[in-house]
Amino acid sequence: MFLLFLLCAPFCLMAQSSAYKIYSTESKQEISPKDLVAAVAETDVLVFGEEHDDSIAHQLQTEIYTMLLNKYNTVTLSMEMFETDGQLILDEYLEGYITESKMTNDTRAWGNYPTDYRPMVELAKKKKQTVIAANAPRRYVNMVSRLGLASLGNLPKESQKYIAPLPIDTKDEGYYERFKEIMGGHMSSIGMNIYHAQCVWDATMAHRIFQHWKKHKKERIFHLNGRFHSDYQQGTITQLQRLNKKIRIKNISCFAVPNLEQIDWEDYVDLGSFLIVSEEVSNVP
Repeated sequence: MFLLFLLCAPFCLMAQSSAYKIYSTESKQEISPKDLVAAVAETDVLVFGEEHDDSIAHQLQTEIYTMLLNKYNTVTLSMEMFETDGQLILDEYLEGYITESKMTNDTRAWGNYPTDYRPMVELAKKKKQTVIAANAPRRYVNMVSRLGLASLGNLPKESQKYIAPLPIDTKDEGYYERFKEIMGGHMSSIGMNIYHAQCVWDATMAHRIFQHWKKHKKERIFHLNGRFHSDYQQGTITQLQRLNKKIRIKNISCFAVPNLEQIDWEDYVDLGSFLIVSEEVSNVP
């Protein structure tokens, strides 16, 4: 969620093979979306790490989710884009009790929801699939940024049910180093608070996924988050593995590169189980 997300028009080249490439870091081969879906047959949780303003990523998410449903019938959609305190509202919409406008308003849906995430939620609604509102409420994440991680312990018990159980585990050296790099190498007390706020996001998303997996172990879960949360199988994935090492997890890292035809996959293989790259689109006439 550190990247700004914009309202994007659909990318018209989606149907062309030149619009993106998918690479399996396990097979060391370029693959198709169909191949990717087949490769996760023994996976409990498939995490799609996106850049929030990437229109190709969003269209591929919808395509992959559709293919997963066609192959496995039941696939739970888990989304960073909805916060845990909006779960009841989201459920009410999926069951047909409330209107879409009420749902998006009351769940504080992201600005790019109509173009980028709505197709998946509508598909889930049509197919009667569960959608998990996975993310920690922004007000609590903001509180940690301002007052520190310990402040969560002062929340009423009713409020604490919307975040991962305390204490939040923040020990992930590789993840911390990546975060520190984003912060320019300067980690003051304020910087540490922001890092801990990031950990609250990760731990809460992992907890929500784990809660569902624990009750529905035969179901597959397709989780969407910003790719910083899951690249290198850190962040949310680390938090999920801490909850149960038996959960079978694969991740996708999706991003743009300057030249799609000159990509060296070896530069990116540590990012995830699958890599999806598209070519950067210049806004310069």
